[in-house]
This record gives sequence, structure tokens and C-alpha cells, in this order.
Amino acid sequence: MKVENAVYPNDAQMKGFTEEDHGKPIYMVNLLKFKDIAEYPDGRETDLSGQEAYAIYGAGVTKIITNLGGDMVFMGSVERLMLGEVEDLWDQVAIAKYPNRKAMLDMMLSPEYAEISPHRDAGLAGQLNIETTGP
Repeated sequence: MKVENAVYPNDAQMKGFTEEDHGKPIYMVNLLKFKDIAEYPDGRETDLSGQEAYAIYGAGVTKIITNLGGDMVFMGSVERLMLGEVEDLWDQVAIAKYPNRKAMLDMMLSPEYAEISPHRDAGLAGQLNIETTGP
């Protein structure tokens, strides 16, 4: 199995996300890998680690998700791999619940999200987002 972290979805992934909305709640599992030192897109100087920059984003995105009727279900540090093998572990796991895909898309297109997203870009080396549905 090939594993490739990314910071943004590719065109096919985004198309599938926007065209096939089933209207049900989704739980987005985020496997997060941070940069050692934050690198802001605008080139600003910083002493923040990637994880610290992402934490600024995380606080802001949690508020947006809550305002859209969702919830930050879980956030925790990866300690070790219990089963299976990967070349490099992720640093954190986060699970966010959205009322539906449209709510997540609305978040991604909001001015509030645009304001905090530079912290995400600065902190993330890459991630996997796994969309799941509940019972």
C-alpha cells in the first residue's frame, strides 16, 4: 500500500467530494504530519514549530466547525504503531464531525477559514483525510 501525505486534495478527490453529497453527517479522520519549523506562505519570520502553528489553526477551525453545527470529536498525539507498518508515523490524529459535506465545503470557502488557513499551511508537512460516516 502506497501512502502519500498531502496538504490539499487533488482535483479528482475534490470533484468526488462536491458532486456526490449524500447529505448525511461525516466524520473526517485527519492524520497529521507537522513540519519541524513553521514555514508561512508569506515568508514571515517565526519561532513556532509546525505543531504550534497548526494549533493556532486548530483553535480557529474548531470554532468554525461548531458554528456550522459540527463538533471536534477527538484530537490526540500519535504514540506508536500498534499494528501494521508504515515508514513514518503521523504526529496527531483529529476527528471532526460535520453535519454533511456541504457544511465542510462552506467552512473551506468561508472568510474565517481563509484568515486562519495560513497557520495550517505553515504547520503541515502533509496529512491524510479519511471521510467516514456513522451508523
